[in-house]
Parts: sequence; structure tokens; C-alpha cells
Amino acid sequence: MRGAVVLALLAGLMAGSAVAQEMATSPRPLPRPGSAVAVAPVAVPVDVAPVSLLRPRPRPWGAVPAMTAALPPQPVEVMAAVPVLRPLRRPEGLGRGVQEVAAAAPAPEARPERRGGLFGGLFQRREREAKPAPADGFVCGDRDIRGEELARISSKVQGCGVEEPVRVTMVDGVRLTTPATIDCATAAALKTWVQEGMRPAFGRQEVVELRVAASYICRPRNNVRGAKISEHGRGKAIDISGFILSDGRELSVQGDYNRQMRRAHRAACGIFGTTLGPGSDGYHEDHLHFDTAAQRNGPYCR
Repeated sequence: MRGAVVLALLAGLMAGSAVAQEMATSPRPLPRPGSAVAVAPVAVPVDVAPVSLLRPRPRPWGAVPAMTAALPPQPVEVMAAVPVLRPLRRPEGLGRGVQEVAAAAPAPEARPERRGGLFGGLFQRREREAKPAPADGFVCGDRDIRGEELARISSKVQGCGVEEPVRVTMVDGVRLTTPATIDCATAAALKTWVQEGMRPAFGRQEVVELRVAASYICRPRNNVRGAKISEHGRGKAIDISGFILSDGRELSVQGDYNRQMRRAHRAACGIFGTTLGPGSDGYHEDHLHFDTAAQRNGPYCR
């Protein structure tokens, strides 16, 4: 009987297994045409952490940067020495016209006269630097006297030197073969003699150039040792040894002391303080000596 029961149980188990297999593999009904229903996708919740923006944290009040805090305290003198950048001042005249600004500009300062340099011969020390010449080349305030102003001439020899010398190259249109270093009083007297003495003496013969034998030189009178200082050493004398005419001829005092030159020689008396020439003292046979020295008894003319 037990065998029958076991067989019955086995048969039941096998039948249940077959039914379960049949249910798992049985076809399902297809959806009805036209009745398909769209099924929305189901959103699956995902745990996502909110994104936070990185921002600097506010600095606590009174906080000091590490670099600044590491520096030792500076003394007041050091802090005062640190330059403070300030805006530049607005240039004066900004916005005004160019001419107005130029008119308001200060005049350039005059450069101081330099006095230096030792030059010269046996007896003299002179400063050769020339002052700026006037724009049109005249000196002594006279447009008929051309040349340039010179620096003060000094000398180791007592009595030599010229306070305000000029180097004259032309007088009233008459050129000088060698620029004459003299003072303005002598230059003015030379101009007067050219106009009132020389030209009338030569008449129709036009003199265009004067042969200059000497002007400033520090030496004794007539080059005699021990004599007084010549007026040449004071810039008050000039020696004329010849006259060059417009036709190219040259008349020398030594070889051609004619009537015209004698008249010119005599006409210089009174214009100059001293006039010397051939026949005067044996030292002026080859030139005319003119100087502006003041004589006690009036002009000295020989």
C-alpha cells in the first residue's frame, strides 16, 4: 500500500512540473491593432548632490595678510622716505595759443663771460675768447664799425690790458687788411678820420682798404726797454702802413709818402690824441701812428 502512495505522489509532482513548464512557455496574446497605448517612461529617482559654487570666504575684520604680518614694523623715517605718487601739475598755458605761450615764456638767461686762457708774447697774458657777435656784425653801437666783441684782455705787465676790446674788420666801408684789436673810443676815432680826413685827402682816388701794421700789443714805447707802456698796450693805438686803392694799387707810407698821405696825416691831428709819421721822431718812418691818449696840453701831432 505504501508503494501505491509513493507512486501517486510521484505522479502528482511530475504533473505539477509539466503544468508549470507549460505556463512559462505559453504564448501571450498580442495587443489589439489600433488600441496601443503609449507608455511614458518612468523616471527613476537618482540621488544627486546639489552643485555648490566656490566663493572666497569673507576676510575677518582686522585680518592681516601673511606677507604683511611677517614684516617687522618700519620706523617713521623710512616710511616718510617712500615717495608718494602724485598727479603731475597741469602745464601752464595748456589750451592757449602757441603765440601766447611763446610770448609768456621767460627770456633765456645771459651766459656769463668766461675769463681764462693765457696767450700772448713776452709781456702779455690775454684772453682770446670772443663774445657772441651781433646779428648784423657791428660793434661799439655803430653800424659803420664792423667786427666782433672780445673778452677782457688782461696782462701780467702793469699798464697793459683792455677792459672792453673789439676786433675791427671794416670802418665805414673801408676794410682792414688785418683785424685791429682796439677799444671802442679808438674805433670811433678811426671812423671819423676815414670820413673827415682820409677821404677828403685822397679826393677822387678811392681807398678801399687800409694796411694795418699794428694794434693791441703789450710793449714799451718804440720797443725801447725800460720806457713807459705804449698806448698799443692799452688798446688805444693803431698803425697804418699803406693805402689800397679801388684800382688795385697800394701806396705805402715808407715808399710813397705823397701829398695825399701828408694831408691825411695832418687831418688826424685833433681826431686822435697823438699822430706820428715820417719825420716825427725816427721811429715812425714807415707808418702813421694814431692813438687816443689824452694829452695835458692838447693833441700831440708830429
